[in-house]
Amino acid sequence: MSEEKKAGTEVSKAEVSKVEAEGGRILFADEVVATIASLAVADVEGVSALSGGMVEGITEMLGKKNLTKGIKVEVGQEEAAVDVSVSIRYGYKIKEVCETIQNAVKSAIENMTGLRVVEVNVFVQSVVFEAVDQGNTRAEKRKEKAKEKEKEKEALPVTAEVIEPEPPRVK
Repeated sequence: MSEEKKAGTEVSKAEVSKVEAEGGRILFADEVVATIASLAVADVEGVSALSGGMVEGITEMLGKKNLTKGIKVEVGQEEAAVDVSVSIRYGYKIKEVCETIQNAVKSAIENMTGLRVVEVNVFVQSVVFEAVDQGNTRAEKRKEKAKEKEKEKEALPVTAEVIEPEPPRVK
């Protein structure tokens, strides 16, 4: 039983004998399930990034890359529960992106581990405005229009006007 307590799960003696008769038991670490969930979330269109907490932000600043940033899991013998914190890209329907995340995470975990996913909670931390190509910004468009107007003026025929020079300001 000491190994079972180390894994964070307790199993009744009836369950242990049943599993041992089948050739042993399989326990999944929380990090394994969290990694599966993070890869599933990364494939969902409309997700900008996984959003972690303050501790995860500090570890990332120290140079340690964390694949499971923004994901918390609870894994039992037969079930798993997942909490996902994300940033959504501007322009996507948040509800639809969250439902897609839930379905993707649930199917990925169930297919890869055989665990039954009882819940996938999605927490939207922010909406991210992605940088637009420089040619498409408003300022760039204004500059392009101004250049076009100058070209049109240059193309028009110029009438000759006599311009008298200004007198010198200093004598």
